Amino acid sequence: MLRALVARSLRADTPLASVELEAPAVRPGEVGVEVRAIGVNPVDWKMRQLSPLRLAQAFLGPRGPLVVGIDFAGVVSEVGDGVARFALGDSVVGGIDFSRKQRGSYATRVVVREDQIVGLPNGIDFETAAALPVAGVTAFMSIVEVGGLLRVEAAHRRVLVLGASGGVGQIAVQLARASGAFVVGVCSGRNVDRVRKLGCDVVLDYTASDPLEEARRLAPFQVVVDCVGTFAGRKSRALLAPRGRHVRVAGESLRVVVDSLLHPKRSKLILGRVTAARLSPVVEAVAKGELVIDLAHQLPLEEADEAHRISRTGRTTGKIVLLP
Repeated sequence: MLRALVARSLRADTPLASVELEAPAVRPGEVGVEVRAIGVNPVDWKMRQLSPLRLAQAFLGPRGPLVVGIDFAGVVSEVGDGVARFALGDSVVGGIDFSRKQRGSYATRVVVREDQIVGLPNGIDFETAAALPVAGVTAFMSIVEVGGLLRVEAAHRRVLVLGASGGVGQIAVQLARASGAFVVGVCSGRNVDRVRKLGCDVVLDYTASDPLEEARRLAPFQVVVDCVGTFAGRKSRALLAPRGRHVRVAGESLRVVVDSLLHPKRSKLILGRVTAARLSPVVEAVAKGELVIDLAHQLPLEEADEAHRISRTGRTTGKIVLLP
C-alpha cells in the first residue's frame, strides 16, 4: 500500500484527500521509487479544477482517483526486468507521465519507466532535485530544444525572458547565461535585484514601462521566452532575429493557442514533458554550479493545499517543495 493525496472534486477549494491505495506492480522496464521530495508546479493545482489539463488527464490518465503531481525525487526501491541503468538504493529524480497511465507524484511511492528518471550526483539533495523536472525541462526546451540557442554562434546568442523571476524563468535565465548568451530579464520592480543576480545583463521592470518596447533597443533576440503567457505575440515576434523563436511556456487561453497556431514557424506553445534526455542537462548544470535553485517553501505533504494556495498567488519567486 501507499499513501497519496487525491482530488475528488472539480472545485479548487475542495481539500485534497489523503488515502491509502494499492501500490502498482513494477513491470518490465519500470522502476519503483520511494518518494523523498515533491516539486510543486501550477499544473498541479490546475488539474484540480475544470481545465484543459484536467480533461486531458481524464482521457489519457489512469483510472481511479486523481493523484496530482508530476515532480519527484527519491530512492529506487524496486527494479523491473530489463532495467539496466538503475539499481536498488540509487537516488533519482524524475517526472510522472499521465499519458502512460501513471498516478501522480503526491504519494509515498511512484512507478515510472526507466527513461523518465535521472540519477542524482553527489551533492544534490532530494529537495533541490524535486524542484527540477517540470520547470527545468520546460526551461531547457525553451532555450535549447525549441529555441535552438546552441545552434547559433556564441557572439549572436541573445535571449529575452519574460517572467524571469518565476520557477521556469529563473532556470531559463541561468541556462542561457551558461551558454554565454546576452540575457535580458523582465520582472516586477521588487524582483529586479534577484533577477540581476541570476546573471541577466539587463533587467526590465514591467511595472515601470512596456518591457517589449524597451527591449527593442536590445533586439534582435534568438529566443524570446514568455513564462507568463500574457505578453503580445506580435510584439514579441517583432523582437526576433531572422531565425529566432518565440516560445510560450504558459498560456491556456484560446487567444494564445490560436496565435501560436497561426505562426508555427516563429511561435511555439510548449508543455514541459519530462524525459531523462531533457532532464539530464539540467541536473548536470546544477552539479557544475551553473544552475542554482531557490527553494522558497518546504512543507509537509499534508500541507499541499497550502502549497497550492501560495502557488496560485503568482508571487512566489522560488520553488515550493513537499516532503512526504
